[in-house]
Amino acid sequence: MKINKILLLFTLAIYSCGPQERVSKEVFDAVNEKMEVKKLSDFQIVEEAMTWGDSISKEAQSQLISNLQKAVAEKGVDGAVGYCNTNATAILSEVADTYGVQIKRVSNRFRNPQDKPNEEEAPLLDAYEYNVENGIESEPNLQKIANGEAFLYTKAIIIPNGFCLSCHGDPGKEIDPMTLGQIDSLYPKDLAKGHKIGDLRGMWAIRIPKKAVVNRL
Repeated sequence: MKINKILLLFTLAIYSCGPQERVSKEVFDAVNEKMEVKKLSDFQIVEEAMTWGDSISKEAQSQLISNLQKAVAEKGVDGAVGYCNTNATAILSEVADTYGVQIKRVSNRFRNPQDKPNEEEAPLLDAYEYNVENGIESEPNLQKIANGEAFLYTKAIIIPNGFCLSCHGDPGKEIDPMTLGQIDSLYPKDLAKGHKIGDLRGMWAIRIPKKAVVNRL
């Protein structure tokens, strides 16, 4: 039962009494019994937000990879670059709308300038870069933002295999000339080439309203 409903019921109980009367303990207890108030600790809310962020990031990643693999099979790697340019944002938006959150992929070596980290994201991304450079395992992270009214869930995106290098590896080696031409045409400010397996490609940044987390519990 939401807090505003609790206050409404309690207010109605007060106004049912005369102006000089006090609410009796019996009336107060009776109202409380009907409300079935569910009290949640900060730990429960944070734990649920972390679990939910993990689930959403996995679904978003799965949607992108499956659609990209299909595009490569149908159009080739160079054609898939155009597909990503047109459809990747829409795929993430669909997942975000399903859960009522905001989803971004951010990187200091971005391909799309929209993926440049903002002030909240930059220090977390820097920490992931430090971990990768020093052989430290990067764990997902959760930060309170918006004066505690939302959470920022982040998770490192590591290049797992050679499939990713066909668009993010070395030109002339992993990236063929046709694919390189497409990348340079669609992303003239591209910084996302020259990667190798195990590199940090960027991170997921998912903004989750606290209210949405509470409603799940």
